[in-house]
Amino acid sequence: MPYLRIYVLICYGTWMLRHRLPALLLVIALVAAACGGDQSATTGVRVVSPNTAAEIHENPPEGLVVLDVRTPEEFAEGHLDGAIMIDFYGADFTDRLAELDRDRPYLLYCRSGNRSSQARQIMIDLGFTDVADIDGGILAWTQAGLPLTTT
Repeated sequence: MPYLRIYVLICYGTWMLRHRLPALLLVIALVAAACGGDQSATTGVRVVSPNTAAEIHENPPEGLVVLDVRTPEEFAEGHLDGAIMIDFYGADFTDRLAELDRDRPYLLYCRSGNRSSQARQIMIDLGFTDVADIDGGILAWTQAGLPLTTT
């Protein structure tokens, strides 16, 4: 009887390797591709480091819109040069986003990254295709020693 058990285990193991392992490897590869996407992508909807955002800001693609989703008070304290502001807490926030040109590239930020991540999702839902959201918001931008303006 022990030989029969060993034979069954070997046959079952061989079957598993032949039928289940390729499917398992495919699932692992798909999950890894989805989770470990290329963060250095130059287009698409993505989260970028403050330094990458600074490169985008300094060498902007044609039509770049710098979008600040903080409050007017926060915006007045300092913002990226050339930024436009749409208050995330405004009752018309989604409507104002919907009025923007979906085909232009956007550099998006808020104070810490929370509001901009929510705004980024709304932009995805509205069909925007090129959004770079600054990881950590303006706090990370200033911690990296990058400049702000109040004009």
